[in-house]
Amino acid sequence: MKKYLYDYIKEIDGLLKDSKKITKEDIDNHLVKIEFFQHERLIHLIVTVFYAILFILFSALSLVHFMFVIIMLILLVFLLFYIVHYFRLENGVQYLYKQYDEMIKK
Repeated sequence: MKKYLYDYIKEIDGLLKDSKKITKEDIDNHLVKIEFFQHERLIHLIVTVFYAILFILFSALSLVHFMFVIIMLILLVFLLFYIVHYFRLENGVQYLYKQYDEMIKK
């Protein structure tokens, strides 16, 4: 998803740098892509929060029994990767908003 998002951002940046006028079809297509990426962002937010809740739960359970520490550490690794992925997705979608504003100005 990261590659797809950043490839699309580069495509729109190229379109904005081009001297041709932005058409209504380009803007409508951009809005559809923004909706797709927003949906993806929502799903990843839900998964990230789910992993955070599980991490907190197993952190508390690790105080009861040492074996839960292993699961807690695995969840921590997944949580960190999901946070990084969500951060990139969030920044990419916000950049799409800026591109949309530029497209409207042209």
